[in-house]
Amino acid sequence: MSDLENLAALLTPAEMQAADRLTIDAGLPGIVLMEQAGIAVADAVRERFPGVRSVALLAGPGNNGGDAFVVGRILGQSGIAVRLHLLGEQEALRGDAALATKAFGRPVEPLEAFDPSSVDLVIDGLFGAGLAREIDGVARGAIEKANASGRPIVAIDLPSGVSGTSGAVLGVAAKAALTVTFFRRKPGHLLEPGRSLCGETIVADIGISPSVLDTIRPTAFANEPSLWREAFAAPAHAGHKYDRGHAVVFSGGATRTGAGRMSATAALRIGAGLVTVFSPASALLVNAAHLTAVMLQRCEDQAELEEHLQDTRLNAFVIGPGFGIGEKARVFVLSLLAAGRHVVIDADAISSFKDDVGSLFAAVRSSGGSAVLTPHAGEFARLFRDIADGDGSKLDKARAAAERSGAVVVDKGSDTVVAAPDGRAAINATGTPYLATAGSGDVLAGMIAGLLSQKLPAFDAACAAVWLHGRAAEGFGPGLIAEDLPSLIPGVMAGLFETP
Repeated sequence: MSDLENLAALLTPAEMQAADRLTIDAGLPGIVLMEQAGIAVADAVRERFPGVRSVALLAGPGNNGGDAFVVGRILGQSGIAVRLHLLGEQEALRGDAALATKAFGRPVEPLEAFDPSSVDLVIDGLFGAGLAREIDGVARGAIEKANASGRPIVAIDLPSGVSGTSGAVLGVAAKAALTVTFFRRKPGHLLEPGRSLCGETIVADIGISPSVLDTIRPTAFANEPSLWREAFAAPAHAGHKYDRGHAVVFSGGATRTGAGRMSATAALRIGAGLVTVFSPASALLVNAAHLTAVMLQRCEDQAELEEHLQDTRLNAFVIGPGFGIGEKARVFVLSLLAAGRHVVIDADAISSFKDDVGSLFAAVRSSGGSAVLTPHAGEFARLFRDIADGDGSKLDKARAAAERSGAVVVDKGSDTVVAAPDGRAAINATGTPYLATAGSGDVLAGMIAGLLSQKLPAFDAACAAVWLHGRAAEGFGPGLIAEDLPSLIPGVMAGLFETP
């Protein structure tokens, strides 16, 4: 694992337990890790909420509760009034958590006595990322009271009730303003609804060496530039446009041309050296009236497509936006894959294989190029109905889809997951609700193709495009429409190229 991948790694709860165990086995006592975690949370509370004078801590029966005892001791020593409410009996605590309770040195109240109205802030240390059952009883009541109180909640590791593996809510979950986790984030910090329940998330260094990841070898990552930055290079000074590839986008008919043009513009903006729109005859004049730097060619049927494919410089294609659903889309996709081209299969092209997924997946696996599927939830279900309806997190489902299809799968949404057939997957954290607008997916498809044309590996190209797409939207805000996105790409890319 490279140093940059190391920074982006996400750990399942089991992998995080392994990181703790490896660290303890190497000679750092568990109570030291707990102390460092408590210090990190206490520091974050004092920094983010400087006006707080009183806090209630909710402590669970495990190490998360032990962290809460450390936080309470440190905050109490700094002059903040502390009330700690424990789920269960203090005498039942074991190991490092028991050591932390002995050092606390203050009265401990039962969780049943928790009253958020008497404090400025609530610190949630009931359950961490490893929770695997639904919360009920006294713990559920305490979380519901905390959520209803209007007091800010700071979560230790992960809001109680959020699965660290899937981001799902297990019965009920705390809604945090701030979450402090340790060493590396978990998938539940980025997958919805966990992502929305975490508020701001801070990752604290508590003394675990990054070298433990060489043993754990995680395969899930946060989609951040550190994951793909090495593959994403600025153009060489001595280069020319043909070095940066030639992307092609297929247009729909005369009344469905806009999606393809937005996709083509995005491919050009993200750095493809040349971009051409392949248009049916009926749409040539419409497209010609709107295109300038993007070139235009007629492509009416399979025969014309095969003729165009004789030009091997045409190396990356987008098919689907506004194209139309049916036999023509299927024939074109299969021809592109048979020719060994890189293909982004989006929108109508995905839906065209609803009843013929076998031929698509077989063509992907036998192609000399790479394929990227970019479904939203409905399109995902058309290709992978059993996976969509089955158990597992969005991360699990995207991985299963990539393995089955042989393609890189971009499972879109507010928590977009990019998965590769080899098991690698990345969860995206950029974006804004304003991206939920017609055509934004067409722009994303063009961005992926533009990077594929520049010879980025498919997983890196998809991850980079998804991240850039979200960051570009963040820079615009309310009123965003898809046509705005291509012009926002250069500013985000400039920041990447300026950062070592």
